[in-house]
Amino acid sequence: MTDFTNEKIDTTQLPRYEAVPLTALHPNYWKELLVARGLLVLVLTIALVSALIFIEEFIDYRWIAATGFIVFVVLLLLITNITYKKKAYAFRTHDVIFRSGIIATNTMVIPYNRVQHVALHEGWIARFFGLAKIEIFTAGGMSSDLEIPGIAKEEAENIKQLLMGKIQKQL
Repeated sequence: MTDFTNEKIDTTQLPRYEAVPLTALHPNYWKELLVARGLLVLVLTIALVSALIFIEEFIDYRWIAATGFIVFVVLLLLITNITYKKKAYAFRTHDVIFRSGIIATNTMVIPYNRVQHVALHEGWIARFFGLAKIEIFTAGGMSSDLEIPGIAKEEAENIKQLLMGKIQKQL
């Protein structure tokens, strides 16, 4: 026990994850988001128009409802665009980096030795655009799990194989 040392680490010399160039999500992911938001707006439009037609008390408020709905749609599209542009990822030799966030930027760095399971998901809209989502499950529980959407399907399959290879080496 006399050989124990606990030297101070110079944190200024540690590698900076901020310097890593991140890969933006596939441009088709923006289209996928627009289709999904468009379907939501369509359902809400039908509900609003139905309410205005069939509920007589709402007729006096139709201009307020229409204006509020237009503001909602514009804000929805603006937030969706900002969210799309903020998300980016990088795979390095020993870890994966994912950045997201609108108001506060959240950057997750997950070392491969924490990865327990990898899944590839394709929703029906994503499949139409040739996209997939990689889910990385870690030893830290749900709060440290990671989803990277908007990756071309072929690239997502390659990433899954890379991660599965890293997991196999650890076993």
